[in-house]
Formats: sequence, structure tokens, C-alpha cells
Amino acid sequence: MTAALDGLDDRQREAVTTLRGPVVVLAGAGTGKTRVITHRIAHGVDTGAYTPNRVMAVTFTAKAAGEMRGRLRALGVEGVAARTFHATALAQLNYFWPTLAGDTMPQIVDNKVRLLAHAADGIGIAPDTATLRDVASEIEWRKVTMRSVEQYAMDRPHGIGRLSVQRVVDLHRAYEKLKDERRQIDFEDVLLACAGMLEAEPHVAKAVHEQYRHITVDEFQDVSPLQHRLLELWLGDRRDLCVVGDASQTIYSFAGADSRYLLEFANRYEGATSIRLETNYRSDPGVLDVANALMRGRPGALHLRAAVGGDAARAIPTVTDYADDEAEARGVARRIVEQVRSGVDPREIAVLYRAHAQSAEIARALADAGIAATVLGGRRFFDLPEVRQALMELRAATVAPLETGFLDTVRDILRTRGLTDDPPEAGGALRDAWEARAAVLRLAEEAPDGTTLRAFTDDLLARARAQDDPALRTVTLATLHAAKGLEWDHVHLVGLAEGQLPIGYATTFEQIDEERRLAYVGITRAGRTLSLTWARGSRERRPSRFLQEIGSGTLRAGDGRSRGANPNRVAGGARSPRGGQHLRPLR
Repeated sequence: MTAALDGLDDRQREAVTTLRGPVVVLAGAGTGKTRVITHRIAHGVDTGAYTPNRVMAVTFTAKAAGEMRGRLRALGVEGVAARTFHATALAQLNYFWPTLAGDTMPQIVDNKVRLLAHAADGIGIAPDTATLRDVASEIEWRKVTMRSVEQYAMDRPHGIGRLSVQRVVDLHRAYEKLKDERRQIDFEDVLLACAGMLEAEPHVAKAVHEQYRHITVDEFQDVSPLQHRLLELWLGDRRDLCVVGDASQTIYSFAGADSRYLLEFANRYEGATSIRLETNYRSDPGVLDVANALMRGRPGALHLRAAVGGDAARAIPTVTDYADDEAEARGVARRIVEQVRSGVDPREIAVLYRAHAQSAEIARALADAGIAATVLGGRRFFDLPEVRQALMELRAATVAPLETGFLDTVRDILRTRGLTDDPPEAGGALRDAWEARAAVLRLAEEAPDGTTLRAFTDDLLARARAQDDPALRTVTLATLHAAKGLEWDHVHLVGLAEGQLPIGYATTFEQIDEERRLAYVGITRAGRTLSLTWARGSRERRPSRFLQEIGSGTLRAGDGRSRGANPNRVAGGARSPRGGQHLRPLR
């Protein structure tokens, strides 16, 4: 028994204590997968099965890797290589490249679109920026799916924008040629080069295998063919591999992610242990009813069960239709005002949508209602001018003897920059600036006793480098992609209409399935309440087919309270790809 086993349920404990051999943990949303990963490593270290510096823990974002390192530190484990795929590959390239090539590594392209524009100019074409972005995405897809330019031309025989397929291929080649001439590599080349190095240099592969004896991979449903190949090279002929993932949260297929690696893991690795985590510690039963109904029968779908709350606590999620997008935005804003007035912390409220363009109407409605909001994926907290200015002045204050206490100094400096006791009544830029300064003050108020101004500013600079942004006291606006891995007590999922979710260009079965998984990700971000909304608009949109798939047994009609809106009108002719039946009104 070790401290790493404390507070685990039976299935989590099974995963944590299964330290050897290939292991696949099928972990549903909110079932504690990061807890399982970190406690499994800590238990391995505690029992002597693992040596920390011989453990490789791989994930997909720098933030997730940082959280993993932080949790391991809290469990008393230091020295584990918890990084992204790219950071791991880059570290290995930086280490071995000078010896192998007798030179420093090539520089990494900092702006693929700009380099593409130069390559396009070199072959006498001038695509617009949007087309260049799409070509950049296609280059990334080609590389992560391990296709040559020739294979790409056969598998994607279509043009982009005004570029014919031949000109697209010409641009791919021109981009690669220019990159080589400038002695640069791009983000995907980092993985390709690392894989190539391990394949071509047996002594390098041997060194890596000796260094890393135990490998764990998070979010395994998002692994691409290239990442999977690199993982195989890291693993070699050994079997100490643990992968964790949820096929229902595969939302990056367009970028090369392939959930089959997760679903077929037990077949690929003979004797693999498979463990299912289906007890959800995030959401109330009503939310999980909706999530389970949406994913019923899909490949790899897990059936989530709430850890707390019986039928008496089952708050039924709502679905509301509105006359148009403006009415929908104002209806959602009105509901958020009610939540805030009832005592809900704005940080526990999120509005989620499929596309960035949907955020403007929501942001405007919230601002008009006096509710501050932050768009996830916008400027980072420590890049905000108000925060940078405050940090600069706080840093300058550390060189002079303080006549007041640490906290008073922070408060005085922020007041000179515009922080008042009460926030501006309206939303907009002034409210955003106030919220940023208030967040800095809150960090100071939460600092441990005895913290000095110097230590506080050092901590802020360290957080800035680690991209560890504090949560502002604002409502969060986010796309479904950006929301993955996050959670809020109260979620408003907007735009559940055909053409919005699923998005209009999703036409194939696989594309619609990806949209369904996006909706599932949005739904499972909610802890206590879930509101689904859609707007008919001037073109008489139909409600999303996903509402049909969820069914009326798990949803109740909301109150649209807008002219022309009928909360019970969820019929509208949407057809299910499974049964082809019209939606029934929700009673």
C-alpha cells in the first residue's frame, strides 16, 4: 500500500496497480484519467517498480504536460519526463543531432503561412491568406498521416480555393524546397526527423530504450499515424506501455487523429490488460443521461455513471429554440444574468459553440447585460497590456524599500492603473481591463503568508513562462475544440441546428460522427446544469439531428421568452441518420 492508492475507486485502483505489460485504460469524460495516470506513476515509484527518470509520460498539450508534472510533484515524484510528443522528439533531436550531423539542428519554421507565401511567390502564384492557411493544414495532414507528396496527390485529388490540384501539389513541393534551402524544419518535421533518426541509427534507438523503460500516453484517441510510429520506435520490443483515452472524445480526425489505435490496442498487443473507467466525478446524472443517449451504440462508447446524486438530484437539461441568432444570444445572456444573481460564480459558467464566428453575438449580448466574458483562445492573460504594465511596475517596486506591506503595495499599484472597488457596470474593454487587474490582486491575496513582493513577482513571471493563466471572474466563451479537457458547473451549448452543429460542410458519415463527438465533448463539460439552444433564423434552420438522437426522454423544454420562439417546437423536420424519423416535440 502506498499513498498513491488513497482515494481511488475500484477501477481506478486496478489501473494504478497494474504496473507491467501493455495496459489500455478506457477512461470516459470526468472519470479521473489524469489522476489515474499520475497516481499509477507515483505508485510505481513508491513500490520501486519505476525509476522516475526512466519514465516517459506523453500528452498532447504543454498545459496538460505541466499539469501532469505538477500533480506528480504533489505526490512526491520528481524527474519524470512528462512532455508533449513534439517536446519529447525535439529534446531527443537536440541531444543527438550535433553528434550525428556534426552541426546544430536546423531552425524551426515559426510561421508556416508566411513561408508558404514566399514559396508561392517563387512559382508565380499569389493565393490569398485563407487559401495559404488551408494549404498549410493539408501539408500538416500529409505529414502526420505519413504520405509523400505523390501519395497526397492521389489521395486528395482536389484543388484548394482557386488553386488546381496540380498547383496545390506544386506549392507543397516549393514549400519543401524553400524550407530545405533555408535550413529549416517545421513542426511536423520534428516528429519525422526523430522517427527517421531512431530507424536509421540503432545506437540512438538503444540509448533511448535504455533511458526510458516505462511509457505512458494520455489522450491516445488523438494519436496520428506518425505519432504512433514514433511511439513504436520509442518502445522497441518492450511491453511496458500504458495508454489512456476515450474514443468518444476523438475530435481531431481532420488533423490525422485515428481512434483505431485505441480501440484496437488489445488486439495489437497480445495479453494486454484493458480497464474501463465509467464512474463520472464531474457531472450530475441528468447531464450524463444526455451524453449517454447521444453516444449510444457508437464504437468504443462508454456508459457514464454519476458518482454522486440520485434521482432526487437529477436536474433535467433544457433545450430551447429561438427565432434568430440575436434572440438566442440574448436568451442565453438573460439566463446567465439569473445564474449570477442567484450566487453562481461567473468562472463556473461557459457558453460553448462550434465556430468562432458564433462568439460575437454572444459576447455582445453579455456585454449589454453587464456580464464580463473571456473568449478562450484569445490573448493569454500574461500578454494582456494591463497585466504586463502591472507586472512591470510591481517588479520595479521590488528595488526600493517598502514602506507598506506586500499586499498593500500590490493594491496601491493596481489602483493607480485603474482598479476600483466595484467593476464597471457595462461589459467591453473597460470591464475586461478591470477583470485582469482584479485577477492580479486576487493572486496576491491568495499568496502564502510571508510572501515578499519579490517572491510574488518571481512567481508571476514563472507562471507566465509556463502559460499558467489564472481564471478570471468572467464567463467563458469557447469553441467545442478549445473546451476539451476543461469543465464548468454550468454550460450553455448554443447553435444546435443543422448547418451549425453538425456544421454545414460535414456531409460524410465519418464527418457527422466527428460532429457528434464534438457535441458529446461539449455536453460532458457540464457539472450541474446544461442548456442546449438553437435558432431558426431567416432561412428556417432545422434543429440538429443530435437532438433527435438524444431524444425527448432526457431533455425538457426551456423558456425562450423571445418573440416568435416556441420552446416546444423542436420538430422542424430534422431527420435522424439512424431511423430517418422526424423529431417529436419535447414535452
